[in-house]
Amino acid sequence: MRIIFIGDVVGRTGRRALRRAVAEWRAEYSPDLVVANAENAAAGRGITPLLVQELLDGGVDVMTLGDHAWDRAEYIARAHELSRVLRPFNLQPGMPGCGSLLLPVPGGQVGILCLQGMALMRPGALNPFTVGYEEAVRLRTAGASVLLVDFHAESTAEKVALGYRLDGVASAVFGTHTHVPTADARILPGGTAYITDVGMCGSKDGVIGRDAAETLKSLVNGLPGKLPVGKWPALVCAAMVDVDVETGRAEALCPLILTVEKADD
Repeated sequence: MRIIFIGDVVGRTGRRALRRAVAEWRAEYSPDLVVANAENAAAGRGITPLLVQELLDGGVDVMTLGDHAWDRAEYIARAHELSRVLRPFNLQPGMPGCGSLLLPVPGGQVGILCLQGMALMRPGALNPFTVGYEEAVRLRTAGASVLLVDFHAESTAEKVALGYRLDGVASAVFGTHTHVPTADARILPGGTAYITDVGMCGSKDGVIGRDAAETLKSLVNGLPGKLPVGKWPALVCAAMVDVDVETGRAEALCPLILTVEKADD
């Protein structure tokens, strides 16, 4: 089974670039599943039901979120309806939405689990090394022949540690949140594909997807600013993993990076 996972989608620029990239990658690589972290899809913060549909129409099968999951009231109000959108699983009980999913696809069932880190993040996340591990085992026991984990976290050490914690349980652990792709894509000893951060889908010449000039102005002056989403060209960062559905072990992991000069608005 082949899966493409796309890093944090930032605003309109990222959404338009994603549509172009997914079309090209589906034609070239024929993935069985496309997953994207979409927590920054709405002008750089959060997501709305309308944008969920836009991304589904653009070729994304499942979306994961992170610490900006609650930035849009529209999502909170309808989170229970949006079964293809996963907020972090390891939050306090009773939070809207769901954090894991079993999805039937040709060739088997895929489990998808979204987790949030504890270090340097918004408070409130439960321990992913215990709560997340238990849910990963539950998904495999429930019939997931392939298990993907999005670990939305700031600390690189925490991400690496969770990769080893889930080695042999998850088929792949994809790090998100920092928007900067890391050069450590590898398959761990137990057969889990791992990368500390996939990167982002957003303005190439901005500051992690935000307008560079406005970001610098805020940093130099020390005053808060709106930090609008950056413009074209855009960078689309992803990771493609091939998994043996019989064993759940990753066979290959390949980072994908595509520059989109301009997409139709």
